[in-house]
Amino acid sequence: MKSPSAALLDAGALALSSLCLLHCLALPLLAAALPLFGTWAEAEWVHLLFVAIALPLTGYALWRAERRHPLPVLAWATAGAGLGLLLAGALALPSHDWETPMTVTGSLLLAATHLWNARHRHAARGTRHAA
Repeated sequence: MKSPSAALLDAGALALSSLCLLHCLALPLLAAALPLFGTWAEAEWVHLLFVAIALPLTGYALWRAERRHPLPVLAWATAGAGLGLLLAGALALPSHDWETPMTVTGSLLLAATHLWNARHRHAARGTRHAA
């Protein structure tokens, strides 16, 4: 039986990845029109906050999924790469020029991992009900 909290974790992780993506893509456009948003878009604490929330949320969601059904190595690798890119982007490593591409790629990798996990869980639930 599917746990409502597992679905909530995946939904929360997808929402966080979407917010991160929105922050990276939309705020720079708004920054050109509104100086107030420009200050917030460049605030380094925002990037670190997203990573600080994403790390434990992703880890917990995937750990719970692993307890119910073994996750393939690719899911763990994709999540790890996504988190690594988010962290590198938040720390502006290797340079500030790479911050947005790394953060966007990391967000998309994390979102893809959580989406895959949600679909896999849904497919497994359908198989159990059909049996």
